[in-house]
Amino acid sequence: MQNKIELILAQMNKVVLGKEVQIRLALACLLAKGHLLIEDLPGMGKTTLAQALSATLGLSYQRCQFTSDLLPADIVGVSIFNEQTQEFQLHQGAIFNQIVLADEINRASPKTQSALLEAMEERQVSIDGKTYPLAQPFFVIATQNPLFHAGTYPLPESQLDRFMMRISLGFPDTAAERKILLSGDQRTQLTLSACISLDDLNQLQTGVSEVQSTNAILDYIIGLCQASRSEKCTANPLSPRAGKALLACAKAWAFIDNRDYVLPDDVQAVFSAVCEHRLDAGHTDQHASSISESLLTEVDVITPALT
Repeated sequence: MQNKIELILAQMNKVVLGKEVQIRLALACLLAKGHLLIEDLPGMGKTTLAQALSATLGLSYQRCQFTSDLLPADIVGVSIFNEQTQEFQLHQGAIFNQIVLADEINRASPKTQSALLEAMEERQVSIDGKTYPLAQPFFVIATQNPLFHAGTYPLPESQLDRFMMRISLGFPDTAAERKILLSGDQRTQLTLSACISLDDLNQLQTGVSEVQSTNAILDYIIGLCQASRSEKCTANPLSPRAGKALLACAKAWAFIDNRDYVLPDDVQAVFSAVCEHRLDAGHTDQHASSISESLLTEVDVITPALT
């Protein structure tokens, strides 16, 4: 299965240039069965990353543009009465796809944002008293503009906590930006063929769940969470859900590295992406970054004994 992961990463890197780490994080988030939040300035390639990932994995994809007048029914769907059958029929919304891009999620009202909560947590939606299961795998990629931009609504902590990871693409380096300028519109290159089948993806996700973690790794993750709950820490404390997300992403990172066991390096590699938006919701990224760095410095690493 390692060859398939290499194919996925190679194809993604041809479209999203100079962002190898962010692509690995996005793939790890999907393999860990989480959801991804991408926060960055407009024009940094957030939508391109989502489109390339869906095309590379061969999954159904729907982009939903979040605006101030968007309604929850536009996302989940609505039941409409059919006069011929004399029954209500569900007209499915964008949520009934395997990869859903919630573009500029923080431009919609909190009521519309909350329409994603049930889907992201339970992989189902309730419409007019009926529950409908969602496609599997189900992966939400949300993009948001920085909070200092006009017309944005900050995501509540309950919504932020549903995202397993938050990443930022950032500006490309000089070599990557030169390639971008010479290659024209990257979206014209999104006629990509699927590198794996749905069965292959299910096997990859199963493989991630089977990655082993020793008691030392569990103690390290618990230590990081408990350090965030101490009185001297000025951040929001990490919840048990955050600890589970950290472990799942560390397993996915190890799996991508072709290992069936977790190392402390795997936890550290994904820590900022998994925890910063939980540690410092509503504050500055610089503050969140300094907090995560101090936690990693404060908590001692216990090297696991591999047997």
